[in-house]
Amino acid sequence: MAFPENPSRQSLIPSYLYSYPPNSVNTEHSSMRGGVSGRPSVTSASPRPSRAAGTGRNFLIPAPKESRVELFSPAYYAACTAGGILSCGLTHMTVTPLDLVKCNMQIDPAKYKSISSGFGVLLKEQGVKGFFRGWAPTLIGYSAQGACKFGFYEYFKKYYSDIAGPENAAKYKTLIFLAGSASAEFIADVALCPFEAVKVRVQTQPGFARGLSDGFPKFIKAEGASGFTRGLFRFGDDKFHVSIYQLETDIRVLDLCVKCAFIRRDCHTMMKFATFENIVEAIYKYAIPSPKDQCSKNLQLGVSFAGGYVAGVFCAIVSHPADNLVSFLNNAKGATVGDAVKKLGLVGLCTRGLPLRIVMIGTLTGAQWGIYDAFKVSVGLPTTGGGSSAPAKK
Repeated sequence: MAFPENPSRQSLIPSYLYSYPPNSVNTEHSSMRGGVSGRPSVTSASPRPSRAAGTGRNFLIPAPKESRVELFSPAYYAACTAGGILSCGLTHMTVTPLDLVKCNMQIDPAKYKSISSGFGVLLKEQGVKGFFRGWAPTLIGYSAQGACKFGFYEYFKKYYSDIAGPENAAKYKTLIFLAGSASAEFIADVALCPFEAVKVRVQTQPGFARGLSDGFPKFIKAEGASGFTRGLFRFGDDKFHVSIYQLETDIRVLDLCVKCAFIRRDCHTMMKFATFENIVEAIYKYAIPSPKDQCSKNLQLGVSFAGGYVAGVFCAIVSHPADNLVSFLNNAKGATVGDAVKKLGLVGLCTRGLPLRIVMIGTLTGAQWGIYDAFKVSVGLPTTGGGSSAPAKK
């Protein structure tokens, strides 16, 4: 039974996520050109509602002609997952030397006094190969994290939008971004934790293991499976301890690499995704005269990198106080968060070392969004944000 078209019905897909590209032609209607007498042919200039506006069962927006991947289909989420693997795995592996020095500075600040001297100590004691110790658990762990982070973000963004409905989803889109990224990051942290635990142990305890292949079984034998998550959240004695393992020297650590803590990482990721989405939308709305679907592939990817870089700056600002707390608590055994605030002051806690962190996190985040969207474009999907479902032009 055919149902009449109702122009007042709204799409279940919020327009701010993906909008139907202009000047496109409905293949069903175009096949009727000249086929039925008395009916006008449908041209590319004729506006028409998407399939989502009807009452048919298939409410997904068809993927662009250049892509065989249907938006919001299992294949679409699989593509986003693959893009997340490349995005996070490659970028984090690239900065392994910097991460290694940073972790050792937090464990042994007397020996690793600064980034420059830390590189010198590693080069002298372990040679050039020492700079990439722990690269395997870094690559695999952050690939798993990226897969869950980006793949589930796309899923939860759509899921929460459908729950909210078109009007509320458009009105409270930033809340949708925040909720989707928080949900995705929770799952991503669970995937990352075992590999991060081995990575930190390999990087900070010389002789423990050469890498992931021998470090993983050694860790399980020494700590048990629960060792991967022990101390992830621990409160007590007016101290907030967030760590992935307890050091044998019993140094109280506010997370050896605070980035593994659920709370801090969720805040970081929420800022990363919500800020990126809004910045990209603003760039296409105010800075670029042409609609997104009329922009070239290189321009769209440039917008993705720029949006990612600015989002990384906000991420660095939000997460920097926790990083300063790490350094202070590792240098002052038995100190509390209150001691850090009293010693550094609120301004110092938020600004000391911030410029370097902005450059590092901004570049890393920009590269992640650039790689992620480049992969999506390579399979014929649109870049993230900006409100168009059209693939990038060559």
